[in-house]
Amino acid sequence: MLSNEYYGQASQGPYEYYDLGNFALEEGGTLRGCRLAYATHGKLNRKKDNAILVPSWYSGTSKIFDLAYIGKGRGLDPTKYFIICVNQIGNGVSTSPHNTAGAGGRGAFPRVRIGDDVRAQHELVTKHFGLTELALVTGGSMGAQQTYEWAVRYPDMVKRAAPICGTAKNTDHDFLFTQTLMDAISSDPAYKDGWYASHEDVHVGLRRHAKLWAVMGLSTEFYKQEVWRGLGFSSADDFVVNCLEAYFLPMDPNALMTMMWKWQRGDVSRHTGGDLKKALARITAKTFVMPIDEDMFFPPRDCAAEQKMIKNSELRVLKTNCGHLVVNGLDPAWLQQVDDNLKELLSLPV
Repeated sequence: MLSNEYYGQASQGPYEYYDLGNFALEEGGTLRGCRLAYATHGKLNRKKDNAILVPSWYSGTSKIFDLAYIGKGRGLDPTKYFIICVNQIGNGVSTSPHNTAGAGGRGAFPRVRIGDDVRAQHELVTKHFGLTELALVTGGSMGAQQTYEWAVRYPDMVKRAAPICGTAKNTDHDFLFTQTLMDAISSDPAYKDGWYASHEDVHVGLRRHAKLWAVMGLSTEFYKQEVWRGLGFSSADDFVVNCLEAYFLPMDPNALMTMMWKWQRGDVSRHTGGDLKKALARITAKTFVMPIDEDMFFPPRDCAAEQKMIKNSELRVLKTNCGHLVVNGLDPAWLQQVDDNLKELLSLPV
């Protein structure tokens, strides 16, 4: 095991753990003593019909929702709803390569899929919280992948779904780009196939990885309009070094690699022999598909093609000049759009 204060309660808390025991994975491995880290906001009502599940995205933890998305009068309003923010397996807070003891930790951490996350979350909400339905499942990017998995795998439970800036089946283009992010880390000699002594040893790979996010994670308009100035940076270089590199450098490289591998393979059509239309036809939730207009990972046309296959769904394109990384709360106007759409969706009868 490796120590990393970044994932501790002081930085990413408060969170609690749910013990899954020995959790068998779709790829054949087993996570022994697997734990999901989660945070809750608000109270569950007597009918237990006001629960909202929010899965985490790549590199993110439950903390970002507390900081940027949850509040009285917001779309995710804890005075109205019981909001469960859950950390995906391998994200550094839940069971992950650096905090797993024994032979299955660090570079030997097994392959985890989006389906594993959702099965684990299903156990959390049903066995731990006693829920039989979710008023809403929503999440951005990899959180959207988990939202789709929830709506396809457990259609009777999910009453509403709002996948934000993500797809039900990852595209070949996105698979290839994610591979460049992985290669940026693994090609650092200090990575040692995941057997480094400290995440700090892999700083060269993590910096390269951050610079690739600077290209694809943000839009051309972000730089053209010098949006970084409004965020408190003096230049584009200052933004890349003191925002993006500073964001990724404390993280565990193996955690990032674990998440990217599953990101690449997000695909609900595996439930239906590769037939995406048939898989999306399983969804019974009232669904708002919410892409970002300047997203270079999950462009609106990719999301719109899937939305057309989902009955009782609507396409709601969110506008921002920031691009994909706006999910971290970079644009207050974008957050307002998210709030407005979630409020409308939650007001609809199901």
